[in-house]
Amino acid sequence: MKKSVIFCLLFACIGFQSCKNEEKQKELETAKAEGEKIVKTECYKAIYENDTIDLQMNTLKNGKISGDMVMKVAKAPVRTGELAGEFHGDTLFVDYTFTDSANKNTKFKNPMAFLKRDKQLILGNGEMQITMGVTYLVKDKPIDFEKVKYKFNSIHCE
Repeated sequence: MKKSVIFCLLFACIGFQSCKNEEKQKELETAKAEGEKIVKTECYKAIYENDTIDLQMNTLKNGKISGDMVMKVAKAPVRTGELAGEFHGDTLFVDYTFTDSANKNTKFKNPMAFLKRDKQLILGNGEMQITMGVTYLVKDKPIDFEKVKYKFNSIHCE
């Protein structure tokens, strides 16, 4: 009899614990969804010779950045993809995940850094390294924001 009472108490405790875990999981999901709400959208365009890059950037409630970018660079396939990252001071570090018009079945991912000056974003040039198949900007090497091709000017979003 004692064993059955102990077993029932143990079973009830496990049931209560699993309910608490479900509640915590729901709270975490709600907080994550709340943090991913868009609070501001900005659009930018960069033109250099025959190249055009369109960028739509969303600032999320949690401070992170998401967005879409289309790169039309002369003599290269059109790249269409998404940005995800965040600001560190006045520098935006993002990963650009894209496909190009020549390889629609293959996704590529490149890191990028943008310097925000007034109403302009400047795409920097930095040294990259590949570690275990993933491309990164080298941490100890400075990113050049002076000798660049692409300076994005703020435009009205369509």
